[in-house]
Amino acid sequence: MKKVLFIVIVFFVALNLKAQSDVSIGIKGGLNLTFFKVELSNFGPNTETATGYYAGIFADFEFEEAFSFQPELLYIGLNDFKFLNVPIYAKYEVAHNLYLLAGPSINYFFDFFTNKLKIGADICSSYYLLPTLDVHIKFALGLQELAPNGLFFGIGYKL
Repeated sequence: MKKVLFIVIVFFVALNLKAQSDVSIGIKGGLNLTFFKVELSNFGPNTETATGYYAGIFADFEFEEAFSFQPELLYIGLNDFKFLNVPIYAKYEVAHNLYLLAGPSINYFFDFFTNKLKIGADICSSYYLLPTLDVHIKFALGLQELAPNGLFFGIGYKL
């Protein structure tokens, strides 16, 4: 029930933002490196890395020339497990065509964890090669126990 209420609230906030701002939508995808910390008996934590892919959609709600709000919905595939990543970014232009993005992210794991919903924090840098094409790198930090950290390299295209 909480998940449904959260989705409804996000939907209505997005509708309200759409009415007050310029909106563009797009697609993105790329390479994902995910880091898991695994306890090895008496030897301490060991970091294991899984390589995968991600693809999804985003909306860019522009408020001012240099500031916007950018939620995303990304499908991530890593070896045998899949999950959804939903970051909600504040986006700020720090130099011509160079943006910094930061915000919380919600992850839903389909079959890996018992507690399937994990909260994280993301920080991202994006550079627009063309007005509709960007390259980006982001770091996703899992804030809860057993939540993985990830490094994403990709491209985005505004439709």
